[in-house]
Amino acid sequence: MIRRLMAVWILAVVFSVSAVGVLAVNPISAASAASQIAMFGTEAAAQAHCPKDVVVWLNIPSGVWHEKGMRWYGRTKHGAYVCRKEAAAAGDRDTQNGQ
Repeated sequence: MIRRLMAVWILAVVFSVSAVGVLAVNPISAASAASQIAMFGTEAAAQAHCPKDVVVWLNIPSGVWHEKGMRWYGRTKHGAYVCRKEAAAAGDRDTQNGQ
């Protein structure tokens, strides 16, 4: 829980608007190497980071990810685009209700 709250706070700090007006997010570095996960403000940036993986939307406080086409993909208040394999390695999980 504390890791999630720290991630939300860090996301709030690292979100910035670039010169062209596109939202850019720098990858977040967590306290331990095992819990590091790169989070992005755009789907394209996440896909560039992990071209052979599926990009998912991670709801940071809950640790639940949503795949493209699902109800909450890109729509939760505190979330970011991440690589599914990295999210799974960090202990996050797929949604259980298919939304």
